[in-house]
Amino acid sequence: MGAPSSLLKVEEIQGRGRGMVASQPLKAGQIVLRDSPILLYSALPFITRSLSSSSSASACCFCDHCFRTLPPSLQGDSLSSAVLCPSCCHHRFCSSSCLSKAMNSSHSSWVCQALTRLQSNSLLLEQPYERQIQARFLIAAYNLAYISPSAFQIMLSLQGSPDDATIAAAQFLHPLISSLCSFALISPQNGVSLELTSALLAKDKFNAFGIMQPFSVDDDQRSVRAYGIYPYASFFNHDCLPNACRFDYVDTNQPDDSHNTDIIIRMIHDVPQGREICLSYFPVNENYSSRQKRLIEDYGFTCNCDRCNVESNWSDNDSVEDNAEEEEEEVMDEDQNEIMAASDTDYNTHGDNNDFPHAYFFLKYMCDRTNCWGTLAPLPPQGDTPSNVMECNVCGKLKRDDDFDVDKGQDGAPMED
Repeated sequence: MGAPSSLLKVEEIQGRGRGMVASQPLKAGQIVLRDSPILLYSALPFITRSLSSSSSASACCFCDHCFRTLPPSLQGDSLSSAVLCPSCCHHRFCSSSCLSKAMNSSHSSWVCQALTRLQSNSLLLEQPYERQIQARFLIAAYNLAYISPSAFQIMLSLQGSPDDATIAAAQFLHPLISSLCSFALISPQNGVSLELTSALLAKDKFNAFGIMQPFSVDDDQRSVRAYGIYPYASFFNHDCLPNACRFDYVDTNQPDDSHNTDIIIRMIHDVPQGREICLSYFPVNENYSSRQKRLIEDYGFTCNCDRCNVESNWSDNDSVEDNAEEEEEEVMDEDQNEIMAASDTDYNTHGDNNDFPHAYFFLKYMCDRTNCWGTLAPLPPQGDTPSNVMECNVCGKLKRDDDFDVDKGQDGAPMED
């Protein structure tokens, strides 16, 4: 697969596999990628999808095609005005247009039949949440093989090989999925096999992006509403001090409604040509042991970034917030221009023996809104003029770069780019 634009190129990076590299100098706030998903699937376990279930009222609050938040009249058990799939009545949509699009793609007649059968499969319903979501993915993936063989091949070309966990999942799920494929057009000419099922689960594990539920200050555990496979965004490697971050605007109005699930990657700060562009795969406030545990379990690698090399010497009780607060007065007393000049490349200080050489990053680029933990990036520059307003990629809060004041006029409303 080629480069997504003239701004980035895909390169093989020693010890890290393929990654995205800046093909020219990039500016803070610059949009370097807009990427549309080739596959989307719900993150809700099957047991919550039955509309007769008491738990459905809180669970079924998203459109099953575009995954926008449904208006209150279509949520919970308010079925009188809901746009339901006429065949299964388990899936609801925000409009007749979304229903029509879904029936020709993501909720084809085969998907509808397959999900209905899984909905009543007692063996699957006894499985953990993760296994049920993997079953949803496989239905979506094999449906993609039929409706768009080229997109299916792109997904198979992404990084990720089966490990013990995905092989074990495939051994359980494959008999269920293959039995569903037996009455569908996608089998057997497309080669539904245990090996392919294992490979698909690996692609999902290492490449899927979560589309999160709306932010709430009262909820410190945001849930995932859906997962998506993005052909270009999957090439971004992880760094615990990223130089870019991901934005999405699922619930906002877009010029083309079909693109509300696009991922937008914006630069956090300036980087030179040739620098690898990295995202953080989770909130940047997590401590060293938690980050390493998630990376090895979810992605199969140990992180050796500059931040991890520093924090590996901290005690388990240390946190980003505590260390940032301790260093705040010292850092902010220094000349900011000097700091920026020394760290514009990636805010890492190679070889620095300070206890927390990255304090400036967290003071400037980590959102301080309650229960948010998002990352701030400048709004896109207007021509050659950089923006002095920063946006949080989780809650949408805006604040001025020059004085760190919250822009009260927006108060957390996500802005479209």
